[in-house]
Formats: sequence, C-alpha cells, structure tokens
Amino acid sequence: MRMSRGLFVVALIATWFAGTGRANQPIDLSGTWSASVDMGSVQGMQTWVFKQQGDRLSGTANRGEGERKVNGSVKGDKAVFGFEAAREGRVLKAAFRGTIESRTKMSGTVEFTGSIAGTGTWTATRK
Repeated sequence: MRMSRGLFVVALIATWFAGTGRANQPIDLSGTWSASVDMGSVQGMQTWVFKQQGDRLSGTANRGEGERKVNGSVKGDKAVFGFEAAREGRVLKAAFRGTIESRTKMSGTVEFTGSIAGTGTWTATRK
C-alpha cells in the first residue's frame, strides 16, 4: 500500500510538470493566415505567410495587389508586426498589434499611416 501511494504521488507530480511544460511553450505562428481587417467604412482581406524563428517574425502580406515584406516579433501571447509599401508615390505604413488566442486564431488592432491613415481591428485564422 505504501509503495503504490508513493508511485501515485510520483506519477501525479510528473503529469503536472509535463502539463505545465506544454502550456508555457509559445505558439509558433509560422504558416499561412487569412486575415480580415475592419477600418470602419472599409473592410478587406489579406493573406499573411509567416516564418517565426524564436521571437522574430518575418514573412509576407498579400491583399491581391502584390506581396509586401512583413517583419515583427512575438513575445508570449502578443504579436507585433508590420509592413511598408509605396502607394500613389507616398509611403504607406501598417502596424499590427495582436493577441494570440490559440494555435489557429489571433486578433488585434492596426494603424495605417502615410498615404492612408486610420485605425481599425483585425482577426486572423490559420489556413
């Protein structure tokens, strides 16, 4: 009886540590994401293809007008990334800030400056 109780305690502790280890591992955003951007009077869809190495995020954003290079970072459940593009002879900058909700969903805010200015929200799901 004493031996089985000791084994039970060891198994319980091992299970707890195994569970906590998985829960604390960051989610890798690498892959293709479908994003919906809402600026109030204007909505749009984008496809994001990310590659994550540690906390560095790189990739592309495509809205059907060509790809734009994306750079950013991931810290815990927060992602920050953006891109620059030329539009009508002026520079457009997009800054996305978001919360990683699960392996397949994230959402947040976006701010555009330059040739288009304004703020909005976005939601993205992994394809």
